[in-house]
Amino acid sequence: MEIFGMDFGCVIGSLRHGQIPEKDCLLPLISKLLGYCIVAASTTVKIPQILKILEHKSVRGLSVAAFELEVIGYTISLAYCLHKGLPFSAFGEYAFLLVQAIILVGVIYYFSQPVGTSRWMRALLYCGLAPTILTGKIDPMLFEALYASQHAIFLCARIPQIWKNFSNKSTGELSFLTCFMNFGGSMVRVFTSNQEKAPTSVVMGSVLGAITNGTLLSQIIIYKKSDKKKEKKVE
Repeated sequence: MEIFGMDFGCVIGSLRHGQIPEKDCLLPLISKLLGYCIVAASTTVKIPQILKILEHKSVRGLSVAAFELEVIGYTISLAYCLHKGLPFSAFGEYAFLLVQAIILVGVIYYFSQPVGTSRWMRALLYCGLAPTILTGKIDPMLFEALYASQHAIFLCARIPQIWKNFSNKSTGELSFLTCFMNFGGSMVRVFTSNQEKAPTSVVMGSVLGAITNGTLLSQIIIYKKSDKKKEKKVE
């Protein structure tokens, strides 16, 4: 009995005989279920951050470069997983995260007026190169090099925001809910990547994501009181 690539046969068979399903039967099924849960949750991950900016009409404390690099990282990750033919449950969230990340950068640009020429140039360069990367129409060796670099890209995307939070002793308009879902998703993806026998580079990317997202989440918790005091002063 297989549904969306999930084999329920061995689990149902074991339960019918009053037995606990074996690890080799249960873990792949749990991995698939968690994978699809991540994909489903990823459709709303960045919405809290977008709504928070729209509500306050402010990008206070947010690193523009961090969110721009996120877009590049998601583009490379999605393209690589498509190229490797991994099951959708192992990478599907990248598609939804990429769309939301692009919208988020657009919102940040809107509330960061005036938008400089360099930012417009970066946006146009991305629009020109992204279709080529996503369709895999590049040299395989270059593709591997790009994916290897995406770990550094995601790290560089987090460091400016982490440093800005530390310097300001405040997380500004950074959304707790978005960071929490990012952290939770990264932790689960470490498990599912192992179960799906994804390349080591994919697993390491998930581990790196869990560490950096966990750092951002801890900063929001630590600086929460400081942010509340600043909001009261503004009022």
